[in-house]
Amino acid sequence: MALIWQYRFDFLTGILWTLKLSILAAALALILSVFAGICRSSKVSAIRVPATIYIEFFRGTSALAQLFWLFYVLPYLGVDLSPTACAVLGLGLCFGAYGAEVVRGCIAAVPQGQIDAAAALNFSDFQTLRIVILPEALIMMMPLFTNLLIELIKATSLVSLITIPDLTFQAKAVISKSYSAGNVLLVTLAIYLVMTLSASTAMKKIETALSRGRIYGGLK
Repeated sequence: MALIWQYRFDFLTGILWTLKLSILAAALALILSVFAGICRSSKVSAIRVPATIYIEFFRGTSALAQLFWLFYVLPYLGVDLSPTACAVLGLGLCFGAYGAEVVRGCIAAVPQGQIDAAAALNFSDFQTLRIVILPEALIMMMPLFTNLLIELIKATSLVSLITIPDLTFQAKAVISKSYSAGNVLLVTLAIYLVMTLSASTAMKKIETALSRGRIYGGLK
């Protein structure tokens, strides 16, 4: 514990960076997930095909390679992004692709009877999507989005390789100064566990609130 207290500011800096990147990347991934997932579900080829290309490319390639490409290759093409922008963009694009498939699958799982009822009420396609399909699909998305959020938090450890002082970066720095890898890594694992459990608990509360509204709303 004395070692941890001695390097507490190093760990605190890493935690703050990890939380910052997780929040920003998750926000970007959520926007991309919904947009690309809806586009992937479209019957219009001009909308569906670009979304499919984006999803398959970022799902099928390494997240680390994507980060390296953004950080090391883009400057040669005249696009010089900060390490933070590279991290947020790389993680957001990668997990947005996975999230898009979650959105597409949950939209497809909405019972056809709900859609038929919307058509009987003369809803437009946009009204059907906004009022009927997305609220129903959102409940199904939440457990899957929770898993993706946990994976994203853990994946922030990759950004230590592009000079960002996240938790993993700071843990390596502390190890190099203290020569006590066991204790430092144990504390690092515990911190990641606390962060992922906290995220999971928060997402579970959101899921419960959404489900309660739908269930009791249906009974009223």
